[in-house]
Amino acid sequence: MLAYEEEVSGYDIKKWADWSLRHYYWSPSFSQVYSELKRIENHGYAASRMAGGDGGRNRRVYKITDAGRRAVRIWALDAPVDPPMLKHGALMRTAFGHLSTPDTLKAMLREHVDRVEALQHRIAVDAVAAEAEPAWAYARIAMRWAERYYASERELALELIAEIDAADEVFNAGKRGESFPRPRPGHWREIEEQVKATEDDD
Repeated sequence: MLAYEEEVSGYDIKKWADWSLRHYYWSPSFSQVYSELKRIENHGYAASRMAGGDGGRNRRVYKITDAGRRAVRIWALDAPVDPPMLKHGALMRTAFGHLSTPDTLKAMLREHVDRVEALQHRIAVDAVAAEAEPAWAYARIAMRWAERYYASERELALELIAEIDAADEVFNAGKRGESFPRPRPGHWREIEEQVKATEDDD
């Protein structure tokens, strides 16, 4: 937010992150925001001052410095982009479905669909609101991407729900008289070697 050249408080940055960044990257806590502001100020990338706020209450506001502009410009132009890392609670729960039941998994995933639909609606509204400010043009297309991501997430979750019964049939067929299928000891190592051999051939 400092890169937009506006003088803002830590509270402003937190609210802005909750409005936009949380949909496609991260929503920091207030403590993380303030510790990061202190860090970049110590590096000379931002300068702060006390300013009057609403109701006459003073607050500390921050503004980017010339050094900060150079640093963020270098980051935008040259810094490598980290690969996306999938950390998906609903998918993790599904992967351990042998500890649950098909009905429980389906109910959990339907709740996930409801949450995703709410997020998709929220980001769609916010993306339209962002059209009011030309300086947010790039942020707006990132928000539009997030909207499409949530739509895709919804469809994938619905497909997962539809696949649960078939997975349960395969699971039950492997019980062989036991309470649940137990993988053959060490079988995962054989599978790992097979996959590695395939990758080496490629």
